[in-house]
Amino acid sequence: MINLEIHLYGKLRKYTENQDPRKESIKKIQVETGTTIREALKQIDVPSEEVGSNIFLNTEYSSLDRPIREDARLGVFPDDMNLLYKWHFRKKET
Repeated sequence: MINLEIHLYGKLRKYTENQDPRKESIKKIQVETGTTIREALKQIDVPSEEVGSNIFLNTEYSSLDRPIREDARLGVFPDDMNLLYKWHFRKKET
């Protein structure tokens, strides 16, 4: 099993116990090796329709379909908080 720390931002905070924007909103879960980011978010009831294009797995700009292969930190921003990363960086798919 892989330890995954998911940091949720903006309106996605509602899927954690802490919704105070001055504090971190983190969910810690375990997933099987090869679980995709999309599957991990589904495990904590975050609908992919609410997730924007700014997803970072261990600081790397990533797609929802990227598999998680080791203990990781995942940063996820909602669809209403898109940044400019998609214009300057390629998403990691694998």
